[in-house]
Order: sequence, then structure tokens, then C-alpha cells
Amino acid sequence: MKRIFLTLAVLLSTVTWAQQALFDVNNLTSPEVNADGTVTFRLFAPKAVTVEVTGDFLPAGTQAAAMKEEKGVWTYTSARLEPELYSYRFRVNGMDMLDPSNVYRCRDIASFQNIFIVTHAKGDKGWLYDVNDVPHGNVSKVWYPSPTLKSTRRMTLYTPPGYDRGGRYPVLYLLHGAGGDEDAWTTLGRAAQVIDNLIAEGKVKPMIVVMPNGNANCDAAPGEWTPRSTAPGAASMYKPSFRAHQASQPVASTEESFKDIVSYVDKNYRTLANKKNRAICGLSMGGFHSFATSKLYPDLFNYIGLFSVAVLVQGLDQQHISAEVEQQLKTLFQKKPALYWIAIGRDDFLYGNNKDYRAYLDSKGYSYEYVETDGGHIWRNWRIYLTEFAQRLF
Repeated sequence: MKRIFLTLAVLLSTVTWAQQALFDVNNLTSPEVNADGTVTFRLFAPKAVTVEVTGDFLPAGTQAAAMKEEKGVWTYTSARLEPELYSYRFRVNGMDMLDPSNVYRCRDIASFQNIFIVTHAKGDKGWLYDVNDVPHGNVSKVWYPSPTLKSTRRMTLYTPPGYDRGGRYPVLYLLHGAGGDEDAWTTLGRAAQVIDNLIAEGKVKPMIVVMPNGNANCDAAPGEWTPRSTAPGAASMYKPSFRAHQASQPVASTEESFKDIVSYVDKNYRTLANKKNRAICGLSMGGFHSFATSKLYPDLFNYIGLFSVAVLVQGLDQQHISAEVEQQLKTLFQKKPALYWIAIGRDDFLYGNNKDYRAYLDSKGYSYEYVETDGGHIWRNWRIYLTEFAQRLF
């Protein structure tokens, strides 16, 4: 009998805790985007000694802003912010923490940050990255076989509004950077919202967007696959790193295996399966994969976009460019892609490498377009590049 009463007590305490989680709702609003474009952050921390807010909304060179306390609630109001998607965290007594009042957050490699959007008018960057009252495409997580990598892998795939009504569509292959995975472009990059809104505005053609996992040593995002080199159990719950899953060794490169992705998409989706209707682009490591894949398969893509590309061409010293790569690039440009597009920020640590690569292209007379923006190696730039590149396609 005592055992029954004990079990009942445990059950009741569990139910009580669950109900508390449902009904004990945090009633602070944070962040609050004000009518004048400023943003107010709030945190209830009555025992804290110091509270700061850090984030990319702060003026350049400002690492953190001190918050003021009144009756246990710490508050900070920013200056007026331009339309954009911003990220932030709190720092309480020197330790970083997420905002418990904000359920909107993104993972970047192994860390999380809260996000918020500021928009002033329809069509600005904040509006473009937001979910608006427009027709929406569908986003799916798709497993596909990769014979080249000898594994089954996962990608994220966007089909545009109206896809279910028939017809065939061009395809954009959109690649993430180092430390990212097939989730990066839909979370940090807001790719689905960008394409939805651009389609609604009539600025891009409806298209399929394929966002594969560019780590040849990973089948999927952390927690979504089991590395074969580890013991069973919690093997899928490894800590992500800049080099993805370091213990796994691929049997081929991402670019060598890329045709597996294209073949699967063309076979299973209603694509316009030809070079004229294919584009590839990516950021940083994904820019390198776009560079390498397009030159390896010059008849596959008609539009090539390199965002903050991690390509190493040191000056015009030909010893740094192998004869094989030179021939591949020559063949690619002889086939006259419709668009070879390079974009980078002035403060990007890869700016010098991109400058050298452009000098090489100039020395050969190869045609390309170049876009230069403020800022560095950041998602704020890469969202802009996707927006501009997508409007040049098909």
C-alpha cells in the first residue's frame, strides 16, 4: 500500500510540474520593438549584480551594453535600429544566457542566440526576412542515397507556393559554410522567407531550393544521424564543431558527390532538368564548394554564386594554381555560364583572397560580376547576397 501511495505522489508531483510549465508563463515582453524603431530588452533577475546585453544590434566596437535594474527587472533600450534580423544574448554576472522571454533563437555551430526582426516598411530587409501574409512554400527534410559517399544523407528542400498544382521548376542549390549544416540557411539565413517574399513581390521566378549538408564527413545535422565511428547509445548527440564531426572520415569530397544530389532531385521532383535551369551558390566553405563543383561539372550549372568564397589564389603566381584547375576554369568559362557572381564584405578576412582570385580571372579575361558590401564574414551579408543573387536567376 505504501508503494502505491508513493507512486501516486510522484505522479501527482510530475503532473503539477507539467501544469506549472503550461500556465506559469513569463509575463515580461522582451525584446519589444518600439514604434520609433528602438528595441527594449528586459530580464527578471532580482539577485543579479550586473546584467548586460550583447549582440549585433549594438554600435560597431561595442561589446556589451549595461542594463539598469528596477524592482528586480533589468532593462536596456537600444538606439533606433535599421531594418534587419538581429541576434543577442544576456550576460548575467559575467555568464552568458539566453533571454527566457524570447522563444525565437538559432543555433550557430555549437551555440544559441536569440533573434528578433526590425522592419519599418514593406519591402525592407526586415520585412523580407519576416513571415508575411503571402503564399508560402513547403520546407522538407529529405533523406537521399549518396552512392559516392556510401551513405544516406539529409538535405533541406524548399518547394515554392503552387508546386502541388503541377508544372516544372528551376533549381537553386544553396550551400552553407564551415560549421553549418542543412539547417543553416533556413534558420540563420531565412531562405524560405526570402524566397517566399521575393516570389510574392514578383522579383524572382518560383524555384525549388535545395540546401544539402556540405560536410562530407556528416550525413546530417547534429542529433539527426549516428556517426559510424562511435559506439551506440547517445552517439548522435555529439558537440558540433567548426570541422563538423571530426572523428568521421569521408570516402570522397562534397564536390565529387554533388551529382548524387542533383540526380536525386531531378528524379524525385518536377525540375527543369538542364543546365539552363540550374544555379549553385554558397557562403564561405559553401562558396568553395560552388567554385569547385561548377568547375568540376561545367555542364551542370548556368548560374554560379560565390559569397565570401574561401578560395586561395595567391596573387598571379601560377605555381599556386595547378594545371588541372586552370584547365577546368578555362573549360567552364568557355561554356559561357549566364552568371558568375562574386560578393564579399570589405572587412571580411577573406577579402584579400577574393581580390587575388578576381585578379586571376581578370588576367584570363573571364567574365564575372562583383558586388562589394560593408561588413565582414557575417550572416547579415549572406542574406543580402542570397536576396540579390536570386533575383538574377532564370
